[in-house]
Amino acid sequence: MSSLAYQERPAAGDAAGLLVLHHGRGADEHDLLGLADVLDPERRLHVVTPGGPLTVPGWPGRHWYVVPRVGYPDPDTFFAAHQKLSSFHDELWERTGIAPERTVFGGFSMGSVMSYALGMDPARPAPAGLLIFSGFVPTVEGWTPDVTGRAEGGQHAFVAHGRQDQVMDVAFARQAVGLLEAGGMPVEYHESDAGHHIDPAHVPAAVRFVRETLGAP
Repeated sequence: MSSLAYQERPAAGDAAGLLVLHHGRGADEHDLLGLADVLDPERRLHVVTPGGPLTVPGWPGRHWYVVPRVGYPDPDTFFAAHQKLSSFHDELWERTGIAPERTVFGGFSMGSVMSYALGMDPARPAPAGLLIFSGFVPTVEGWTPDVTGRAEGGQHAFVAHGRQDQVMDVAFARQAVGLLEAGGMPVEYHESDAGHHIDPAHVPAAVRFVRETLGAP
């Protein structure tokens, strides 16, 4: 069994899909649970929010990896988190009976980094979509995103970022969008004057993206 703590909000009836939301640095598995009813107001989806595997001295909450430099996760803790999250996703798909192709990986900040890391890993099952708020595609020796393969399989992405973000510069989002589009992946990109948070102005488009990505089977 996975060692990750988690919260979940079941669908109102038979789930039409699965939405997995990964929290940012210093938060925990409770942080994004409130987004379940915001992103899926019709309660069509089973929504799960796992917690990161690390606690870092001097920092509150939980973390996915150590940050020696923004954009470049510490390899040891990154791959440890990758392995734990891989096991969590596998168990989740088996337990719910909802397939990867009926799944969206999403998250905020460091959680979006893990959504990219698991969602575009050529050795992992491909989710239908990526819902990225204020994140970046990580640069880690030994890990390379399979953008073209994912795009050919039908994966697409939603990316939102604030120009006033002082934690993860908006340049990271622009670089990610360029990388995805160069590999042939459809990307819906939203940018605003927000800081390092989920801009409410981006939420209606995110709701539409999730609904369209996980529409009727």
